[in-house]
Amino acid sequence: VQLQASGGGLVQAGGSLRLSCAATGTFLRVDAMGWYRRAPGKERELVATITSGGNLDYADSVNGRFTISRDNAKNEIYLQMNSLQPEDTAVYYCNAGVREGPTVWRPYWGQGTQVTVSS
Repeated sequence: VQLQASGGGLVQAGGSLRLSCAATGTFLRVDAMGWYRRAPGKERELVATITSGGNLDYADSVNGRFTISRDNAKNEIYLQMNSLQPEDTAVYYCNAGVREGPTVWRPYWGQGTQVTVSS
Protein backbone atom coordinates (compact mmCIF):
# COMPACT_ATOMS: atom_id res chain seq x y z
CA VAL A 1 0.00 0.00 0.00
CA GLN A 2 1.27 3.46 -0.91
CA LEU A 3 -0.05 6.93 -0.30
CA GLN A 4 0.97 9.44 -2.95
CA ALA A 5 0.44 13.08 -2.07
CA SER A 6 0.72 16.02 -4.42
CA GLY A 7 -0.27 19.63 -4.82
CA GLY A 8 1.99 21.53 -2.47
CA GLY A 9 3.85 24.66 -3.46
CA LEU A 10 4.54 28.31 -2.76
CA VAL A 11 1.69 30.78 -2.49
CA GLN A 12 1.19 34.29 -1.18
CA ALA A 13 -0.86 34.95 1.92
CA GLY A 14 -4.55 34.90 1.08
CA GLY A 15 -4.04 32.46 -1.76
CA SER A 16 -5.24 28.91 -2.26
CA LEU A 17 -3.80 25.47 -2.86
CA ARG A 18 -5.33 22.04 -3.33
CA LEU A 19 -3.65 18.89 -2.08
CA SER A 20 -4.44 15.41 -3.31
CA CYS A 21 -3.60 11.99 -1.93
CA ALA A 22 -4.23 8.61 -3.49
CA ALA A 23 -4.04 5.21 -1.83
CA THR A 24 -2.83 2.47 -4.17
CA GLY A 25 -2.00 -1.19 -3.76
CA THR A 26 -3.81 -4.32 -2.65
CA PHE A 27 -6.31 -3.98 0.19
CA LEU A 28 -9.93 -4.61 1.11
CA ARG A 29 -10.83 -1.00 1.81
CA VAL A 30 -9.57 2.32 3.10
CA ASP A 31 -11.17 3.57 6.29
CA ALA A 32 -10.57 7.05 7.67
CA MET A 33 -8.14 9.29 5.78
CA GLY A 34 -6.73 12.62 6.72
CA TRP A 35 -4.15 15.35 6.52
CA TYR A 36 -1.59 16.25 9.13
CA ARG A 37 1.14 18.84 9.07
CA ARG A 38 4.46 19.59 10.71
CA ALA A 39 5.69 23.14 10.82
CA PRO A 40 9.37 23.91 11.41
CA GLY A 41 10.21 23.36 15.06
CA LYS A 42 6.76 22.07 15.95
CA GLU A 43 5.08 18.74 16.52
CA ARG A 44 2.97 17.11 13.85
CA GLU A 45 -0.67 18.14 14.19
CA LEU A 46 -3.98 17.07 12.77
CA VAL A 47 -5.39 19.26 10.02
CA ALA A 48 -8.51 17.41 8.89
CA THR A 49 -9.89 13.90 8.67
CA ILE A 50 -12.71 12.22 6.79
CA THR A 51 -14.21 8.77 7.28
CA SER A 52 -15.41 6.52 4.48
CA GLY A 53 -18.92 7.56 5.48
CA GLY A 54 -18.10 11.24 5.10
CA ASN A 55 -17.77 12.31 8.74
CA LEU A 56 -15.43 15.30 8.97
CA ASP A 57 -13.15 16.72 11.61
CA TYR A 58 -11.05 19.88 11.41
CA ALA A 59 -8.45 21.55 13.53
CA ASP A 60 -9.77 24.80 14.95
CA SER A 61 -6.98 26.70 13.20
CA VAL A 62 -8.18 25.69 9.72
CA ASN A 63 -11.92 25.34 10.24
CA GLY A 64 -13.74 27.56 7.78
CA ARG A 65 -10.71 27.95 5.51
CA PHE A 66 -9.85 24.36 4.57
CA THR A 67 -12.17 21.74 3.13
CA ILE A 68 -11.43 18.02 3.06
CA SER A 69 -13.24 15.78 0.59
CA ARG A 70 -13.01 12.23 -0.61
CA ASP A 71 -13.61 10.03 -3.63
CA ASN A 72 -14.18 6.54 -2.26
CA ALA A 73 -14.18 4.94 -5.70
CA LYS A 74 -10.65 6.25 -6.31
CA ASN A 75 -9.46 5.97 -2.71
CA GLU A 76 -8.41 9.61 -2.92
CA ILE A 77 -8.75 12.56 -0.61
CA TYR A 78 -8.33 16.24 -1.28
CA LEU A 79 -7.65 19.29 0.83
CA GLN A 80 -8.80 22.61 -0.55
CA MET A 81 -6.92 25.30 1.34
CA ASN A 82 -8.19 28.86 1.05
CA SER A 83 -7.15 32.09 2.76
CA LEU A 84 -3.73 30.62 3.42
CA GLN A 85 -1.59 32.34 6.03
CA PRO A 86 2.14 32.16 6.77
CA GLU A 87 1.38 30.04 9.84
CA ASP A 88 0.01 27.36 7.50
CA THR A 89 3.54 26.80 6.20
CA ALA A 90 4.43 23.18 6.89
CA VAL A 91 5.00 19.78 5.38
CA TYR A 92 1.60 18.21 4.89
CA TYR A 93 1.22 14.47 5.29
CA CYS A 94 -1.55 12.22 4.10
CA ASN A 95 -2.68 9.43 6.43
CA ALA A 96 -4.98 6.47 5.91
CA GLY A 97 -6.22 3.52 7.89
CA VAL A 98 -6.19 0.55 5.54
CA ARG A 99 -7.99 -2.75 5.95
CA GLU A 100 -5.55 -5.08 4.22
CA GLY A 101 -7.34 -8.30 5.10
CA PRO A 102 -10.12 -9.68 7.31
CA THR A 103 -7.95 -9.33 10.41
CA VAL A 104 -5.26 -6.93 9.25
CA TRP A 105 -5.55 -3.15 9.65
CA ARG A 106 -2.61 -0.76 9.35
CA PRO A 107 -2.08 2.99 9.28
CA TYR A 108 -0.08 4.41 6.40
CA TRP A 109 1.59 7.77 5.79
CA GLY A 110 2.38 9.55 2.57
CA GLN A 111 5.74 11.10 1.81
CA GLY A 112 4.73 14.66 2.65
CA THR A 113 4.30 17.69 0.46
CA GLN A 114 5.65 21.14 1.27
CA VAL A 115 3.29 24.09 1.55
CA THR A 116 4.92 27.50 1.90
CA VAL A 117 2.91 30.67 2.39
CA SER A 118 4.74 33.97 1.99
CA SER A 119 3.61 37.14 3.71
